Amino acid sequence: MKTTKTLFATGVIISILACFVLLQCSTRERVRESPDKEGSPDFWNTSINNNASDMLEKGRAVFRFETFGDESFWTDKLQLHKVLVNKEHGGLGEGITPKAALDLGLKVDLKLLPEFLKKKIKEGQFLDDPFVTYELLQLNAVVGVVAKFDKGMIQSVGITCASCHSTVDSETGIGNRLDGWPNRDLNVGGIVALAPDLSAYTEMLGVDLVTVKKVLASWGPGKFDAELNLDGKAFRPDGKSGATLIPEAYGHAGHNLHTWTGGWGNVTYWNAYVANLELVGQGIFYDERLMNKEQYPVAAKMGFGNKRTVNDMVTDKLAALQFYQLAIPSPKAPKNSYNEEASRRGELLFNGKAQCSSCHVPPLYAEPGWSTHKGADMCIDDFQANRSPDRTYVTQGLKGLWAHSKGGFYHDGRFATLLDVVNHYNTCKKLNLTEAEKSDLVEFLKSL
Repeated sequence: MKTTKTLFATGVIISILACFVLLQCSTRERVRESPDKEGSPDFWNTSINNNASDMLEKGRAVFRFETFGDESFWTDKLQLHKVLVNKEHGGLGEGITPKAALDLGLKVDLKLLPEFLKKKIKEGQFLDDPFVTYELLQLNAVVGVVAKFDKGMIQSVGITCASCHSTVDSETGIGNRLDGWPNRDLNVGGIVALAPDLSAYTEMLGVDLVTVKKVLASWGPGKFDAELNLDGKAFRPDGKSGATLIPEAYGHAGHNLHTWTGGWGNVTYWNAYVANLELVGQGIFYDERLMNKEQYPVAAKMGFGNKRTVNDMVTDKLAALQFYQLAIPSPKAPKNSYNEEASRRGELLFNGKAQCSSCHVPPLYAEPGWSTHKGADMCIDDFQANRSPDRTYVTQGLKGLWAHSKGGFYHDGRFATLLDVVNHYNTCKKLNLTEAEKSDLVEFLKSL
């Protein structure tokens, strides 16, 4: 009997093991046989493809419409929503007209408009009527601005990435959305100055209202000071604004650093920084460097180096947002926008006599690695560089230069044209380029 029990027990164990093995084999077979849309048996590749598709769509939605809970700043503190519409819809005065909004550089996404309004507004009609602004906000058609309503009354307004880093394909400001293109028409300072309550800025910077408005007015279209809330340095030693040009958000795949100045970090670092400290969303942000009272007195006072919000509305959006931004390519230069023959000669100069490729390495046309340089390396002042953690400038990518030339070149637009940039380096590096060579080099830069 004991032998029978032992044999029985052994048989049960063997049966269980056999079932387990068969189950494992069956599972593996199901995994191998699980086809993706193209009929491939590669289940894991299917997962990768599905994840990429999901991340792209989620990232696009975050980029365009996610406010990260920054309504707590733009609405609750600044009360900006109350200047957008009239008293009848919850505002303070008559509201802002579409023309006034367009003059401030805000854009309208034509695709989100109903057909009857699309035709009229494209023809320039209704632009003097504040009620149309109210309608555009309800349609979510103002690029980068998200307003919420309840029973026709405006409740809040929030700002998204797209406000600065998207534009439209029309000089009128009403057209098809172009994600990643810098909005060099956007007057950020002018828009902020409309807010009924600017005490958040007077308290943060330790200055009066007159000074805050003077600083905001100094930025002008296409510029923003992303370090003012850290060091409080609103003006350069020469008296000019400390604001820099709004950068593009395309063509960053393969690059490391993505800001004008060095040491900040990659795309997702800067997204976290902007969402938490510039848009003033509800999230978590840590950077011990911002606790340095000597370099960043304002940030240290405000505790920006260790922000902890209970309801974190930023962190779970960062991965998809980064994925989408890295998926945005640099726009190719239009065929007839440059001289092709001169461009070919310019490319030889770029990689040879002009020494451009020593830093702007093809095909990235940026600098692989830790792409930072002192101001002296570029024969310029170090004011803006010194506002960054490692006090340097970043080698910017050159692809798509033609699409963000409005406002000038370099971090502060100090060079109005590409020829000005070439002349600067010709002198700085003692290149001895002829006028014809300079012209050819410019044509190549326009072609990138």
